[in-house]
Amino acid sequence: MSTADTPDTADTPGTADAPDTADAKGPAGPARSAPAEWRRLDRRAVLLAALVTAGVAAGAAVPTTLGLSGRLGYGPAIAWVLTGAALLIAFGAGTDYVRWRRTRYRVGADRVELHTGLLLVKKRSLARERIRSVDVTAHLLQRVLGLVTVRIGTGEHTGGESTLELDPVLRAEGERLRRALLERGLTAVSGSHVEGELVTLDPRWMRYAPVSFVAPALGGAAAGAVLQVSDWFGAQGQVIEWVGDRYRDTSLLSLIVLLAAAGVLAGVVGALGLWVEMWWNYRLEREPGGTLRIRRGLLTSRSVSIEERRLRGVDLVEPLGVRLLGAARVDAITTGLAKDDEEQHGDHNTLLPAAPRPVADTVAAAVLRETTSPTGAVLTTHPPSARGRRLRRVLWTVLAPVLVLALLGALLTPVLLWVALGCAAVGLPAGVVLARDAYRGLGHALSGGYLVTRSGALRRSTAALERSGVIGWTVRQTYFQRRAGLLNITATTAAGAGAYTVYDADEAEGLEFASEAVQGLLEPFLERVPAGE
Repeated sequence: MSTADTPDTADTPGTADAPDTADAKGPAGPARSAPAEWRRLDRRAVLLAALVTAGVAAGAAVPTTLGLSGRLGYGPAIAWVLTGAALLIAFGAGTDYVRWRRTRYRVGADRVELHTGLLLVKKRSLARERIRSVDVTAHLLQRVLGLVTVRIGTGEHTGGESTLELDPVLRAEGERLRRALLERGLTAVSGSHVEGELVTLDPRWMRYAPVSFVAPALGGAAAGAVLQVSDWFGAQGQVIEWVGDRYRDTSLLSLIVLLAAAGVLAGVVGALGLWVEMWWNYRLEREPGGTLRIRRGLLTSRSVSIEERRLRGVDLVEPLGVRLLGAARVDAITTGLAKDDEEQHGDHNTLLPAAPRPVADTVAAAVLRETTSPTGAVLTTHPPSARGRRLRRVLWTVLAPVLVLALLGALLTPVLLWVALGCAAVGLPAGVVLARDAYRGLGHALSGGYLVTRSGALRRSTAALERSGVIGWTVRQTYFQRRAGLLNITATTAAGAGAYTVYDADEAEGLEFASEAVQGLLEPFLERVPAGE
């Protein structure tokens, strides 16, 4: 165990430990300013751990009791389950008590430090000048107890080593840390802007939740959950038999339609519930000094802060269903957002959920401090050969499995021939429509200080990236693109996805676009052809 830790002198939450006198005064020199005080996490972390473990134990108690009752009887099974639950809760609370006793943090003038661990002591610190995000979250139990989790990150892609997590602290302490760590070095950002509240939740936006790709996924998950739970109780066969008995006189096609409708209904309900949990109480505001803050969440509250000096643009995202209803969401293209394992799949960079397109354009302009959003610029269309590439790609994608099914049908059973015919009848028209839509969605332009690129059919993305944020270009051209006079040109940046591509642009026009977008970056690699040639 490390001996460099300051001795514990107080157990109350937020109380400082005794200052280290060796740091405050040199051996023979004058006294220096005392270092920052060490603080503990809130002591209610132990109660929180006990409640969470109790919830887990309660969820596992029913299937465990039913499983043991077949061998031991209900009385002994309940006794064993209660004993195991008590031991599990005691172990969870005891483990978190040790973690609470051995965890402390301090915020100094130059660094934020966190010490934790019993047998293996971890000492981690982040330079305050490298801190890019301070995010505050609180699930339902934490909110009841007045606690929050604070994640302090540098935005570097180094896993958990770039993030310090204080879990939990008092809500007031979390807000104090957020303000203290983000206010350093903030300066006024030029451009027209509105301080304070930029946009708040409109409950009518909820209508876009059922048309997202989440709904069918949730419907399938609901069906799988029913089968899994019934299997836990040994009743999966009875559930399937019960459904078969109810629809014994129904044709197979009607049964498939009914089950699909039930899955869609379950998916719609699940998507609405997920949307409400994620976006209720949503509010986007600009704080003094140039910080955008997004607050949202019903049961689990979330607060994400983005420094505007780290903002490099916006991405207007339009999934197919949402786009058909005339809506879009707005994502931030920014550096410095936390990227730990818990958040990498979340909507951590979303500034605005799916909302009517005019609202999305207005919010994008307000975020970028522009009078109009660059995502609404008139885009340069791409050559017709780009449409041909998409149509050919669809033909191969659809016809390859159809040919395989037809071959297997000729060798094995005529049923597969009908399946192949159905796939061709549905897949080809749908694929052609999507290919033509994808071509219409292609475009690029320069709009003031931004380069704009748009692509996609199932998920259309219109990215407006600051030209000053481009750090390189990648030009890619396949054999078939060379024959068609097309190329892909990718702007690389340290923000957002890291790369934004103009797909299937005209060869000369795409290179000229890149050369004009960032003066001098691509020019050394270009060979100008005289006008006469």
